[in-house]
Amino acid sequence: MKLNKENVLEILKQVKYKDNNIIDGNIVTKLNVKDDIFGKEVEVEAVIDSPAIHVKKKLEEDITNVIHNEFGNDINVKLTTRVVVPENEKMKPIEKIKNIIAVASGKGGVGKSTVTANLAVSLTQMGFKVGILDADVYGPSIPLMFDVQGARPGAVKEGDKVWIIPVESYGVKILSIGFFAQPEQAIIWRGSMANSALNQLMFDAQWGELDFLLIDLPPGTGDIQLSVMQMVPVTGAVVVTTPQNVAVADVRKAINMFENPSIKVPVLGIVENMSYFEPAECPGNKYYIFGRDGGKHLAEKLNLPLLGEIPLVQSIRESGDIGRPAVLQKNTPVAKAYVELTKKTVEKTVERNKKLPPTEKIKITNQAGCAVK
Repeated sequence: MKLNKENVLEILKQVKYKDNNIIDGNIVTKLNVKDDIFGKEVEVEAVIDSPAIHVKKKLEEDITNVIHNEFGNDINVKLTTRVVVPENEKMKPIEKIKNIIAVASGKGGVGKSTVTANLAVSLTQMGFKVGILDADVYGPSIPLMFDVQGARPGAVKEGDKVWIIPVESYGVKILSIGFFAQPEQAIIWRGSMANSALNQLMFDAQWGELDFLLIDLPPGTGDIQLSVMQMVPVTGAVVVTTPQNVAVADVRKAINMFENPSIKVPVLGIVENMSYFEPAECPGNKYYIFGRDGGKHLAEKLNLPLLGEIPLVQSIRESGDIGRPAVLQKNTPVAKAYVELTKKTVEKTVERNKKLPPTEKIKITNQAGCAVK
């Protein structure tokens, strides 16, 4: 088939967006085709109304693939995808979920998932209805921490819709990619696949009425973090670090992500995990193995609350390994530390909801972190 505008238009009808092809659905707003001595080029501009990154990526992949398959891989395909969300379609909260809290960290290994698990169970002990969405796609550990590795979510059909039923443990409703893979299986997905799976777990689940949905984010500031904040209105973020300088430096990047003008998710506060080691046989003697007060100093510098200082205790590791969160060790220093963390988190959430309006949709950003017009 000859490379010209008419043929490209016909080929692009193979690409679907929602329930229509991108030509008849007026998704393609600009199309230029060049075939001369300087080379072959197809320039496509598309406008979509979905803010989800995985939707944008899939559309661009489909357009590129269909052009290359028909006209050859030597075609230079130039794509511009703009997102225009009508003002009357601002981000809506998930029905019956009052607060969505993102638990984040600048780097891995600081105990973010452990904090999420104990925060969730502590909230249920206070009488709140709680759920966890394990969004740490490539390293899901929430099933292990709740002793439900072998569990599988249920399903119920209502009309033409099939709903996912979360797994429940210690009163917490849980959904995780880990439920759909073997414990030793590596999840080798591109970002678009991971985002699509999270979207399904988020919106196709029967969460019911929840006071708090905690989202255990992957470490760092990447595609999944941005996609989650485009999917749902995150009430606020809890950021976990250890006292050491390397972790504190990375957590500043995570905080900067939430405070980015294009995102504007309030940071409820900082949790300093593995703050100190206090031997049981020497109560009162604290050893600052990973440094001292790194999280505290950062919180003061950024004018953020320090939500809690969790000690480095062997029983926390053991409880995570056997799937029984440490906050269940009643009347222990560890349990008390998590309870205090939970109380402050609830306090800051209530304060945030009184002072600030609900979170709205965020702008789409390109890879450089600049807002796309």
